[in-house]
Amino acid sequence: MAATADCDVMMAPAEPERSAEEREREAEAYKERGNALYSQKNYSDAYNYYTKAIDCSSKNASYYGNRAATLMMLGKFREALEDAQQAVRLDDTFVKGHQREGKCHLTLGNAMAATRCFQKVLELEPNNEQTRQELKNAAALLEYERIGEADFEKRDFRKVVFCMDRALEVAPACHRFKILKAECLALLGRYPDAQSVASDILRMDATNADALYVRGLCLYYEDCIEKAVQFFVQALKMFPDHQKARLACRNAKALKAKKEEGNQAFKEGNYELAYRLYSEALSIDPNNIKTNAKLYCNRGTVNAKLKKLDEAIEDCTNAVKLDETYIKAYLRRAQCYTDTEQYEEAVRDYEKVYQTESTKEHKQFLKNAQLELKKSKRKDYYKILGVDKSASEDEIKKAYRKRALMHHPDRHSAATTEVQKEEEKKFKEVGEAFTILSDPKKKARYDSGQDLEEDGMNMGGE
Repeated sequence: MAATADCDVMMAPAEPERSAEEREREAEAYKERGNALYSQKNYSDAYNYYTKAIDCSSKNASYYGNRAATLMMLGKFREALEDAQQAVRLDDTFVKGHQREGKCHLTLGNAMAATRCFQKVLELEPNNEQTRQELKNAAALLEYERIGEADFEKRDFRKVVFCMDRALEVAPACHRFKILKAECLALLGRYPDAQSVASDILRMDATNADALYVRGLCLYYEDCIEKAVQFFVQALKMFPDHQKARLACRNAKALKAKKEEGNQAFKEGNYELAYRLYSEALSIDPNNIKTNAKLYCNRGTVNAKLKKLDEAIEDCTNAVKLDETYIKAYLRRAQCYTDTEQYEEAVRDYEKVYQTESTKEHKQFLKNAQLELKKSKRKDYYKILGVDKSASEDEIKKAYRKRALMHHPDRHSAATTEVQKEEEKKFKEVGEAFTILSDPKKKARYDSGQDLEEDGMNMGGE
C-alpha cells in the first residue's frame, strides 16, 4: 500500500487583538461618521454607524443616546426607548438620555413614565425650558386620557374621538389611543375611518388583538357578521382574555342565529313566532345600528301580515331612524300609510325613495300614491252611500234608496232650520254619489282618479 504524503497547510495568521484604547478610537470614529450622517438626515446609515460604535464600545452612554435619537427620527420609538434606557443605566447623569427616554414614553402614550424622566432632567438642569414644556405636555396627555375614559363610560363617543385626537398630537405612536379612537368611530357608524386606523396598526403589527377586534367590530356593525366573527376569533387567539372581543363574538353569533330563526319562521308563515324572535334579536345589541334597522323592518313586515298596521309603521320608522338610506323600510312604511289611507305620508316616503333610487318602479309607486292622495281629497261617494269600493250594482242601488230615504227633506220638515239645511245637503250628496256610481263609465273614471268636471259634477270637498 502506497504511503500518503503529508501536506503542510498554511494557516492565516491570527489578527492581533486590539487594545481597549484602539477600540475606543475606532468607536469614536464610527460615532463621528454617524453624527455627520445624522446631520445630513441620513438616519438609516447613521443608525448603522452608531451600532458599529456600540459593538466596539458597549459601555458608552452617548452611543446609545445617539442611536436612540436616530431611531426616534425613523419613527421607531419602542426601539429608541430601549436605547435611551440603556444610556441612562450606564450614566444616570446623562441629561439627553433622560430627555429622550421621556420623549419616547410620551410619544408612546405613557405620560406617567414620561413625567418621571422629565423630572429627573430638571433635577440635573433646573433651567431646562424645553423639558418644562414637555412636562406640561405630559400633564395635558394625562388629562385627555382621563376625560376620554370618562366620556367612553358615558357613551359620549364624539367627545372621546375629540380627546383622542388631541392626545395623539402629543403621543402619535400610541396604539392604545388609536384603538380607542377607532372603536368610538365604529360606534359612531364611521366605519371607513375606523377601518383605516385599525389597518394602519395591523400593517405595523399584524398580531395586534385590539386592532383585529376593531376590524371585526366594523364588519359586525356593517352587518357582515360571518366575517366579523372571524376577526373576533383571530383577536382571541392573539389574546385569549380580550373581553370586548369575546363579548362581541358572542353577540354576533347570537344575533345571526336569532335573525335566521326569525326569517325561517316568517317563511313558514308563523308570524307570531317571527315577531317574538325578531324582538329578541333586537334586545341583543342596541349598538348594532345596521342589523337592528333590518330587524325593525322585518318585524314591521310581520306586523303588516298580522294587520297591525300602526305597529308596522312604528317599526319602519325606527328602522329609518337608524338608517336613513334604508329604501326597503321606506317602501314598507309607505305601503302601510297607503293601507291606512295616510296618503300624504305615503307620498313623502315614495318621494324620498324616488330621490334616492330613480327607477321606473319607484316612479310608478310615487304616481300611484299621488293619485290616491288626489282621490282622497274628493268627496268619497262610496262613504256617502255607506258601501265598499267593491260593492255590486244592486248593493249601490239598495244603499242609495236607504240613504235617500234617510236624508229626504220631507222626513225632516219638523226639524230646526239648521238640521233641515244639513239633511238637504246630505240628500243632494246621496243623489250625486248615485249618479256617478250607477253609471259604469263615470264610476270607472271616478275610480281611476280622473276629473269629472266636464260632466258638470263637483268633485271637490266642501
